[in-house]
Amino acid sequence: MPEGLSYISPRDNSYLLGHEEAENFLLEAWKNNSLHNSWLFSGVEGIGKATLAYKFARFLLSADTSRKDQYVSLDVSPDNQVFKLVSNNAHPDLKIIERDYTDADRRKIIKAIKDGEQLSGEEMQGLKRSAFIRVDDVRTINEFLSKKSSQDGWRVVIVDSIDDMNTASANAILKILEEPPHQTVLLLISHNPNRLLPTIKSRCAKLLLKPLNDANLGCLLRRYRPGLSEPEIKGLVEIGSGSIGKTLNYADNDALGKYERLKKIVTSGSGFKLAELLSFCDAAVADEDNYYLVQSLILKLIHQLIREVPDIENLARSWDDAIKTFSETDSLNLDRKQALLTVITNLCKRM
Repeated sequence: MPEGLSYISPRDNSYLLGHEEAENFLLEAWKNNSLHNSWLFSGVEGIGKATLAYKFARFLLSADTSRKDQYVSLDVSPDNQVFKLVSNNAHPDLKIIERDYTDADRRKIIKAIKDGEQLSGEEMQGLKRSAFIRVDDVRTINEFLSKKSSQDGWRVVIVDSIDDMNTASANAILKILEEPPHQTVLLLISHNPNRLLPTIKSRCAKLLLKPLNDANLGCLLRRYRPGLSEPEIKGLVEIGSGSIGKTLNYADNDALGKYERLKKIVTSGSGFKLAELLSFCDAAVADEDNYYLVQSLILKLIHQLIREVPDIENLARSWDDAIKTFSETDSLNLDRKQALLTVITNLCKRM
């Protein structure tokens, strides 16, 4: 992977592909003075919702309202001072709310700062975060909004993602949504909007981002992973579900190889080799990230098989059973290897 393209945080990323319609919608709302105070950006994880939110934030914080007719896109040059401030989370009129780092990883960041060092994008991505956005962090929005804009312009709050809020923090953000101050935009990112409080959804303008099409997904793969062969790109696009975030994760973790091994076991039906299944599951539970990767591949395979085989009803039950088993395994802290064995074995029996 070339330096600088292995991982790009949404706040640093100036390149957004496949969401031109959503970008134009936001631009026209700004031009027409019809911009809602609160927006819910929804869609499957990894398709560019956060990248769009930061792109729109940079635009609002830099655009000249006296020259509205001259703007044809939300693009802001990486050389622009606003772009640099947003990238460094240093713009006085932008507030970012997200899950904080765990105590141990926060200490790593503090140590790096004290030592005059800077963690790389990959190192930052690998740090662990807390399970929820804390209510105390949400309440800091009130302090932020109580201050006047530095340029007498827009103030922007990005919540990435609102799915990560517990009941207390969700109720806290709800109070802010009820009466947002003038010239304030709250951009709420959600991968699962159906799980949000109805009162939160009702107070937001909704912008649903669609999964990326195959052409755009392939283009992004070539951009961010130029070492991939065309057959690899084709295979990754087929299992990527229109999500560049998921597809890059697949590319970096041999998902194609895992998927082919899984498919071979499952399509063998009741004649699968137990040794192969045990070996596959042992490797799958080697670490947490790998386990959840294999989970997603299992669900992807079931989805693909539903489209290919005549017995849809049987496979639909496999989907429901897999979702239930994985959910119970997480919530009750059950044995992950046994969960995989159960799901895959049941799937084989239904082939």
